[in-house]
Amino acid sequence: MTHQDDYKLTNEMIANGMEAAPELMRVLLNQAMQIERAKYLQAEQYERTEERKGHANGYKPKTLRTRIGEITFAVPQVRDGGFYPSALEKGMRSERALVAALAEMYVQGVSTRKVKAITEELCGVEISTMQVSRATAQLDEVLQEWRERPLGEVTYLYVDARYEKVREAGQVRDAAVLVATGITPAGERQVLGVSVSLSEHETHWKAFLKGLKDRVMHGEQLVISDDHTGLGAARRSVLGSVPWQRCPFHLQQNAGAYIPRQAIRYEVAADIRSMFNAPARSTAETYLQATIQKYAKSAPRLSAWLEENLSEGFTVFDFPIEHRRSIRTTNSLERIKREIRRRTRVVGIFPNEASWLRLISALLMEISEEWLTGIRYCINKVLNC
Repeated sequence: MTHQDDYKLTNEMIANGMEAAPELMRVLLNQAMQIERAKYLQAEQYERTEERKGHANGYKPKTLRTRIGEITFAVPQVRDGGFYPSALEKGMRSERALVAALAEMYVQGVSTRKVKAITEELCGVEISTMQVSRATAQLDEVLQEWRERPLGEVTYLYVDARYEKVREAGQVRDAAVLVATGITPAGERQVLGVSVSLSEHETHWKAFLKGLKDRVMHGEQLVISDDHTGLGAARRSVLGSVPWQRCPFHLQQNAGAYIPRQAIRYEVAADIRSMFNAPARSTAETYLQATIQKYAKSAPRLSAWLEENLSEGFTVFDFPIEHRRSIRTTNSLERIKREIRRRTRVVGIFPNEASWLRLISALLMEISEEWLTGIRYCINKVLNC
């Protein structure tokens, strides 16, 4: 790949939203500044050499405003003064390209040599593949700590899955990423957890849900999800006492497979929407029975499917009316999935599960932090919303 191609890839990554990487920027620039101090002192930390020209003296925090938010760096100090790392200033002046270089660290395995070349040009410091890997490991520690943080009381739990192409043992396979979000009794939205695996089957779902419970998640009053393969059995095993709300949006989509003629598609959709827009469960059940009878002769497979499945989307009627709009579908998770797709489409095929987990974790961590300063849902009457 040519030098021009590198910068074309940089611009593509920026255009596709890969700039959401403040933690990556902080980790790699901190690493670059430490290397620069070691070269200035001609000795690594705690290293005894005859060539040493001074001694390290800790770090001084410095917060800079960037186009991806404020970032606090740890600027290395030396005991006798006279040293200031140029990597920080050079890095900030070339911020747009640096962020793209950092984005490549998300997908470790794309080309660590390319990351090395770009960071040398931007920061003026030679960074080895080992040092890049060390910085990535530091990032992984931050992301793992976030993924394993203790949870608390969660009133409404949303779970969903999506797939990405991942290279495994020389083959390209579909990897499922499971995502859980929730609304707390205080009305706060949170991203609760994420897991990546080459399977979306019951074992993966069960381990994921159990992991949430192991992190002290409690108080669930409702689980909202689609009818994913393996999820039902896992949900009953781990959250068996918690009511389940099947997403009406997905139910309406699923109904399309049982419609015998395209001419009645919109009519069927309108009939289904009338059930979920009903003022009470009893009304929704009445509409359902009428619809089952309506299509019993003209679309018997659809009629049978409606009778077996539609009531799974009625659980929401058992909850306060002011909550229903927020808890009846997984639309909030669908928006997250669209954002994930926007960020990952430039990658195409991930080199391994670890690179995919790193990217999705960083993105979800960012989204969760944004939610903490965003709107609150009316979960209890003490909230003025």
